[in-house]
Amino acid sequence: MVFKRMMQALGVGGPSVETVLANANCRPGGFLEGQVHVQGGDHAVDVEYLAVGLITRVEVESGDSEYNTDQEFHRQRLTGSFRLEPGARHDVPFRFDVPWETPITEVYGQHLHGMTMGLSTELEVARAVDKSDLDAVAVHPLPAQERLLDALLRLGFRFSRADVERGRVYGVEQQLPFYQEIEFYPPSAYASGINQLELTFIATPRHLQVVLEIDKRGGFLSEGHDAFGRFDVDYASVDQVDWAGQLDNWLRQSAQRRGLFF
Repeated sequence: MVFKRMMQALGVGGPSVETVLANANCRPGGFLEGQVHVQGGDHAVDVEYLAVGLITRVEVESGDSEYNTDQEFHRQRLTGSFRLEPGARHDVPFRFDVPWETPITEVYGQHLHGMTMGLSTELEVARAVDKSDLDAVAVHPLPAQERLLDALLRLGFRFSRADVERGRVYGVEQQLPFYQEIEFYPPSAYASGINQLELTFIATPRHLQVVLEIDKRGGFLSEGHDAFGRFDVDYASVDQVDWAGQLDNWLRQSAQRRGLFF
């Protein structure tokens, strides 16, 4: 009897949890829908709550070192406490709001190298080990984000990789404790002045905030600061702007101000 109670405390023979998404694809500011299936084990348990949350991999700088950690950045409780009898089935439908600042993971049907995103389901059982489930989620760009990405590709930039970094971006409205950087290789027309271009999107319900950073070429006598650009994109008028032309002008002007020419 003591052994059986110990096994129950360790979660053996306890409930199982499985999440089924109606569609694992979403956009920032959108939503995910699905059902959580909770299956009772061989003994009754008191469930304290059922919750789902979005998790991504975040790079953290600490002193002279850096490390990666999985961070939950948005969480939604689906139930309060309830009694789950042995073998009982409990299905919980949900609609989960995806934050506007959620990093994107897919572009043109391709996964962005370096990105991880998942929906975690947690069943908190009193006096026992938590039961959890993790489902991969694909976050696609907003139309305004697609316009900027299209413009860079038309200029000849190529995707390198993407990551999520803990911290805040100066001068923007930001809710989450991290931001995404999407890195591009420059085309030959810019290669003499630019090592790489880093793009950050921080979306709000009203507009898209865009931050560009040039990691410029140069020797040990060159300035140590990269070139930054920041602007807002209005969702309603995004299709009325020649973004390739605008970005080309900014890149050339930024490089020329720093003594770089291409």
